[in-house]
Amino acid sequence: MKAIKLFEKKPVLSFEVFPPKPNVPIESIYETLEALKDLHPDFISVTYGAGGSVPGASTAEICETIQNRHGIPSIAHLPCINETKESVLEKLDTFRAKGVTNILALRGDRNPAVEPKNDFHYASDLIAFLRAHGDFDIAAACYPEGHPEADSLDSDIAHLKEKVDAGASHLISQLFYHNPDFYAFLEKTAQAGISVPVEAGIMPVTSKKSIERMVSLCGASIPKRLAKLMARYADDPASLKAAGLEYAIMQIIELLENGVDGIHIYTMNNPDVARYIMEQIAEDVPR
Repeated sequence: MKAIKLFEKKPVLSFEVFPPKPNVPIESIYETLEALKDLHPDFISVTYGAGGSVPGASTAEICETIQNRHGIPSIAHLPCINETKESVLEKLDTFRAKGVTNILALRGDRNPAVEPKNDFHYASDLIAFLRAHGDFDIAAACYPEGHPEADSLDSDIAHLKEKVDAGASHLISQLFYHNPDFYAFLEKTAQAGISVPVEAGIMPVTSKKSIERMVSLCGASIPKRLAKLMARYADDPASLKAAGLEYAIMQIIELLENGVDGIHIYTMNNPDVARYIMEQIAEDVPR
């Protein structure tokens, strides 16, 4: 199923998982998928993995499992900064062979140790290429507080419009912890002529170290209320996790009450976290 069709019914609720490391058997993800399946997400996205004979092959294999074994639509992440047109065409062949029809087109993070290729400078370049080389449904990423490399939020939204104009049919946001930032972002995107569905990306705080790393990578800010929780429970990981989950649930319920197109939960391959959240928001999102 093309993922865009899911947005005919709001709100969409989805999960993100990531492939095991190359030295870990791919089967280790299957238990996670079994648990997530019982939560009835509308789709599951799979980040780019380096396992298999072709880089990213594990992503395609996991997407195939999600679809064929569990009957859930999947979206394969595809970053392009280190890809050539030829290597992307190879991946598209792999996706087709696995029955994967949905792609999240990304530029990808810069790696100082790896010289970027020159075929795709931006995600919009990849989106246009995908549109010209297959009948894929293409999602794109967005940053409610602006991409960390952007000059401003307005300039970042101008680039986001280029992604949509190139063929992105829906957007998944990076994590954020202050809902008013997301609402302001939606207003700005509407003013820029962006009318495709936008899912709100939520990553529960379950570890102070991991969240600090993630916000530094994606440019998200930590509001005062959350910062106080992290400081209060800095030496109490269990209490921090509990407080972080309650904060995420509060965020999600308020977003749903305000009519967002969907919620995309960054599960970090932890089905217990996803299950707890789903139980607490069950009245707001019947499955």
